[in-house]
Amino acid sequence: MKKTLFTAVYLLSCLLLRGQTLAVFGDSYVANHRAPKEETWHAKWAVRHGYAYQNVGRNGGCVAFDRTRERFGPAMTVRYAQLSPEADIVLIIAGHNDADKCGRNKDSLRMFRDSLAVVIDRIRLQCPHSRVGYVTPWAVDRPGFEGVHKAILKVCRKKKVPVLDNFRSDCPVHVLDAEFRRRYFQAPQDKAHLNAAGHDLYLPYAERWMDTWVTKE
Repeated sequence: MKKTLFTAVYLLSCLLLRGQTLAVFGDSYVANHRAPKEETWHAKWAVRHGYAYQNVGRNGGCVAFDRTRERFGPAMTVRYAQLSPEADIVLIIAGHNDADKCGRNKDSLRMFRDSLAVVIDRIRLQCPHSRVGYVTPWAVDRPGFEGVHKAILKVCRKKKVPVLDNFRSDCPVHVLDAEFRRRYFQAPQDKAHLNAAGHDLYLPYAERWMDTWVTKE
C-alpha cells in the first residue's frame, strides 16, 4: 500500500513539473570543460524530470572577477542577463575559479561575497518566477576554497537559497583521491571536471537534494 501511494505521488509530481525550465548558471562545472554538456548531471536530471534545459556555463568564469582579457568572459554579475526570464529553476554552480583568484586575500574574498549577493538579487529580477539553488565547488585543498565555501554558505543562508554542499563528508566526489580522479574526472590531475562516469555517480546524490526543494511548494 505504502509503495503504491509513493509511486502515485511520484508520478503526479513528475506530471506537474513537466513543461518547466531548468537554467544552470556558472563556470566549467556547468559548461563541462572539454566534454559535451549533455553528459552533465544537471542535463541528465532535466531529461529525467521532463524539464527544458538552459546551460549558461562559461569555462573559466567567475562570480566576481571579469576575465575578458583572459578570454573567459565577464563576471556572473554581468552574465546573469543571458538567463531565460521564463526559467522556473536556476541552479548556480560556481566559485572554483573565484577561489583560485581569492587565495588568502581578504579583500578578494569580500569582493566574492558581495558579488554573490548581487548575482542572486539580479537572478531574481531577471527570472522573477524562478526558485534559486546553489551547488558549491568540490572541497579542493588549495588556498581560497575554504573561504569561498564559507562565503557561499553565509550569503545563501541570508538570501534563503538552498545549498548542495560538496564539502560535506557524504559527498560522493572524492576530489583529493588520485585514483578516484583517474576514474571519474576528465584527467588524472583535474580537480574540477567530472567525466561522464563521474556525472552518473554524482547524479543520485544531487537528485536527492533537488527533490527536497524543487518539488516543495
